[in-house]
Amino acid sequence: AAYALLAYQTGYLKANYPVFFMAALLTSEKQNTDKVVQYLSSCKGMGLEVLPPDINESELDFAVVGEKIRFGLAAVKNVGVSAIESILAARQKCGRFGSPADLCEEVDLRLVNKRVLESLVKSGSFDAFGARRAQLAAVVDRALDYGQQVQRERESGQGNLFGDMGGVRRSPELDRLPDVPEWSESELLANEKATLGFFLSGHPLDAY
Repeated sequence: AAYALLAYQTGYLKANYPVFFMAALLTSEKQNTDKVVQYLSSCKGMGLEVLPPDINESELDFAVVGEKIRFGLAAVKNVGVSAIESILAARQKCGRFGSPADLCEEVDLRLVNKRVLESLVKSGSFDAFGARRAQLAAVVDRALDYGQQVQRERESGQGNLFGDMGGVRRSPELDRLPDVPEWSESELLANEKATLGFFLSGHPLDAY
């Protein structure tokens, strides 16, 4: 009887509030890749679009955006909850990030390290910056170095002592991305599989 009641309640929610129901279901299993893949397949079968992870739009968990579901950052592998909370706090304080350097300037770099940034690049979470993933991966070290410099200056108070005369000056070179070719389609998909647990932007068999 208890299971029948639960089945009725969940069936009602799925039928009448499908977007919210599936977002909650995905969130409840966000650490279980097999379940996430299964539920994403269910979303597709129900005609629900799941938007990719986005550093400027995603929350910790899967979230409802209109009639769509936005992928939660907590489901990206190698990106811990503490790192995501730091990113969300920085985003709330400063608004949207325009580049990896913007991100590294504001987040706690003890939590958001190189491994985290590389996973965000590979998962497509930085695609909002409008650059190729290979370009973004190439500037991770540079962005981290800049962020560490800025934060050291900020902690020591030098950035505020003389106003514009102090602190780290942001070189135009910092935001100039190297002209490197994009990863091959197989590499792009392999990186998505490694960080998300499934292929998001395509499938290796699409060409056939």
